[in-house]
Amino acid sequence: MQFQELGNDQRREMVNTRQRYAALLEVRAKVHGYRGSMVWIEAKGRDYLVRSCYDKSGIRRQASIGLRTPDTERIKREYDDGRRQAQDRLAELKATIDRQSAINRAVGLGRIPLIGAKIIRALDSTGILGTGIRVLGTNAIYAYEAVAGVLIDSGLTTTEDIDLLLDSRVKMTFVAIDDVPEQSLLQILRKVDHSFQKASRTFRAVNREGYIVDLIRPLRSPPWKAEQETVGSDPADLAAVEIEGLEWHESAPSFESIAIDDRGKPLRIVTTDPRVWAAHKLWLSKREDREPVERRRDEAQARAVASLVVQYMPHLPFAPQDLRMLPRDVTEDAAPLFSL
Repeated sequence: MQFQELGNDQRREMVNTRQRYAALLEVRAKVHGYRGSMVWIEAKGRDYLVRSCYDKSGIRRQASIGLRTPDTERIKREYDDGRRQAQDRLAELKATIDRQSAINRAVGLGRIPLIGAKIIRALDSTGILGTGIRVLGTNAIYAYEAVAGVLIDSGLTTTEDIDLLLDSRVKMTFVAIDDVPEQSLLQILRKVDHSFQKASRTFRAVNREGYIVDLIRPLRSPPWKAEQETVGSDPADLAAVEIEGLEWHESAPSFESIAIDDRGKPLRIVTTDPRVWAAHKLWLSKREDREPVERRRDEAQARAVASLVVQYMPHLPFAPQDLRMLPRDVTEDAAPLFSL
């Protein structure tokens, strides 16, 4: 399969974008270390330095650092100075990314539909992307093509939904945003677009434009085995639907990439190994319970991603010993795709 390779200008700006976005993520993590507040509180006529922030369970905690002394005054001064410097640096990098985004649009690097990109960023900012949630379905292709430095036919990447794989074996913890912890996927989605509503199919949320978010998880054996069904602790959250074959993705190595949305802004995508993704898509294309149109699209996507791996990812050979999470028949069916 032929792909449109990035031009020299596009490659240069892709490298610039990755470097600058990596710097922004690093500083953002540093700012998160200064979350909450550090203040003096008077008790029984004496001042105490108190640190206040949300813990990993989403509960606001306060901890006394100690009585006001030269040492605690130094601690507060260093905290205030470090926080201010980190926030200033983050603001500078955000401005740099804004300028870079305009360049990316100009050279034609914009790819991921905006709503999907916002959802992925929101998941990343709350700390659960790659630590319990992976992006699956068509949106994963954007991660693969970004690493390869090519553009895949938009007919294979266009989508009005996003599939989120819940690894129910993992207990997720949320990062507080603006000191307000998000404890459910639905809350995260509504931060992106307040029109998202839980559908009659309780694993699905839909916004006013008809964009669909599905929360999915592997089918367990035995099927009644109790595991986490929601992202957080909110019983009103989306409840993941069990689907056959997703255990292959859950057990597969993760695949991470910096991609670019259709406004030129970068984002981090964490998905699954492209070899497993292509093999699973080919398997789907042969299922009789799939609609004919879906089966043909599944096969085309499987062939495209497999060809991408063969041509641009030689470090990922289709080696059965590396893909033990796949059933033997699935591996054997997919092998010809990787021998092009």
